[in-house]
Formats: sequence, structure tokens, C-alpha cells
Amino acid sequence: MPATALHVRGRSLPDEQPVEWWIAHGVLRAEPVRGAQTVFDGGWILPGLVDAHCHVGLGPVPGGAVSIEEAAAQAETERDVGALLLRDCGSPTDTRSLDDRDDLPRIIRAGRHVAKPKRYIAGYAVDVEDETRLPEIVAEQARRGDGWVKLVGDWIDRSIGDLAPLWDDEILRQAIDAAHAHGARVTAHVFGEDALPGLIGAGIDCIEHGTGLTDETIEMMVEHGTALVPTLINLENFSGIADQAVKYPAYAAHMRDLYRRSYPRVAAARDAGVPIYAGTDAGSTIVHGRIGDEIEALRGIGMSATDALGAACWDARAWLGRPGLADGAPADLVCYSDDPRRGAAVVNEPALVILRGRVFR
Repeated sequence: MPATALHVRGRSLPDEQPVEWWIAHGVLRAEPVRGAQTVFDGGWILPGLVDAHCHVGLGPVPGGAVSIEEAAAQAETERDVGALLLRDCGSPTDTRSLDDRDDLPRIIRAGRHVAKPKRYIAGYAVDVEDETRLPEIVAEQARRGDGWVKLVGDWIDRSIGDLAPLWDDEILRQAIDAAHAHGARVTAHVFGEDALPGLIGAGIDCIEHGTGLTDETIEMMVEHGTALVPTLINLENFSGIADQAVKYPAYAAHMRDLYRRSYPRVAAARDAGVPIYAGTDAGSTIVHGRIGDEIEALRGIGMSATDALGAACWDARAWLGRPGLADGAPADLVCYSDDPRRGAAVVNEPALVILRGRVFR
């Protein structure tokens, strides 16, 4: 579509109020713009959706890294379902060149995963041979990212045959302090129970997955203001992970038990007041473009339809420090003919996607 002024009219959420926006030079305007073309009228208008845990540049290939062309295709898939802000939680592919393309979602990167040798998926992470160097490496990833660093908090330890923490508590404190000193927040992959107290106590900003939450660690998260991105649709892979772990029966049993308790534990975190945001874990085993399914899954932990949508939209944007619908904000919109709170069937089929003031659907 030519670079002309646009006009949209409908209703916003969560307030359900009538809204009218004009778009010129890629930004929203509250006042009429002469000659603007009306491209949407009469439905629901939201700021672009957020996938708060995905991996652009990661794929089911040895080492995980994909070509920059494949990474761009992944981002296009997200754009087409209205996910216009992506928090990339670790990728071995350097995707910063995608920022030069104005047809792709905005990406907030966490650099690469940070782990120990043989304590995560081969090729995905920066391996820390000497644990005392963790603060230094975290600082380096903070400089490479867009305000986030991603740690691997636990993974199978084959010497004991089960999940175990990767890091000493004091080293974690130093590493998280180093990230904060560089203006970055820290999140961590955590499946089990044992790594959570050390990470939360060290001041981590977010937990990914969090299937091993207990009443005590939920209380710690509330006290510290720690957020949770549970990636609920990815939890469906736990049984397959367990089935493949025939050499490690304790680990397999643990993964099955974590899955059985996952929804009640995340629901308990929500009830206690832990901030929860929507992330699909797209990349590798989860295909891109499933944010609508994750929103639907959040309703399974007791979230209202409005709150679940907010966890992938206005609330997630506020958490990530990105604007929603406001005069002068970037014109990144997703529009629906039907109420998107009705479920994934609506969310996955937006009537119109506008990114940087351009219409893409």
C-alpha cells in the first residue's frame, strides 16, 4: 500500500471504548489527518500483540542456528498473526540485521542462552567453562542484547540422572547484579524446583516455564516482583521429553510429575499476584505464529478472557517498556472484526495488521 495517511475506527480494550486513530509517517495521531484513507471501521483495535518468549533465528536443526532468511520468515509468520513485538529469549543466530527491515516485528533480544558445557541443548548456548566468569559473560550478553539476558537455570545433570541447578547462588547474585549494572534485566529457563530459590533470591527479573513452583517460591516471587512467562503450549512437550529419557528414569518421572502439576502451580502463582505474560516458546519444537493458542491456554489457569489477552498485549507492552495506543506512538496495530476475547480462532485471523504505519493484511 502506498505511504499515505491512514484512518482506523473501532473499539479498544480493555476499556471497550470507541477509538479513532489517524496514521501518518508511521505514528499514531489522535487528531484528524487530511486525506487519510479509512482502512478499518467498526471492529476492535489493539496495539500489536506480544510474544514474550520466542526464538527468532532458532530451528530444529543441529546447533539450532538457521539462516537469516529463515529467521526473517519466522518473523513474518509472527507479523501475519499480529504479534508485532517479540521478546527473543535466546538465539544462536545473530538477527540484528532484521532491524533494518521495516516489514518485520520489533524484536527485543536476550542475546544467546548462557549455560554450562553439556548442560543444555548442544549449540544453543554460550558455554561457561569457569563458573566464576559468569558475571563477565552475562555483562557481555547484556551489551549484545536489547535489555535482557537469558540464563539456563536448570537442566538434566547426567551424573545424578535428574534436573539440577547450574549455578552457585553467590555467582548468580554477582551475574544478575552485572546485568542490572548494564541496564539489562535477566530471565532464566527453569523446569524444576531446586533452582528457583537461588535465582529469585539473587534478584532475577523473570522466570520462564516455572513448572516447579512451590508455595514458598511463589511467595518469593511476589516479594521480589519477579514475573513469570509459563509458555503453557510448550508444556505439552513434557511427555515426549520423558519418553525419550529412557536412560534416566528419575528425570523422566520428574518431567511427567512437573507436567501434571503445571497448570495448578501457574494458577497458584497468578492467584498470589505474580505478574504473568504470554510466550509461546516458538522456535525448534513450537512453530511460530501461535500466540492466540497461548492466550487461550492462559484462560486455563483462571485468567479472564480480558486478562489473558492483556498478557499478550497492553500489559505485556507496559512490562517491556513499549507503548500501546497513544498519540505519537508507533503505528503498530492489530484489528479484528470480531471480539478477540472470544478465543484463538479470532486472534489467529486478524482482519488487519498495521506495522510501522503499513498495512500487511
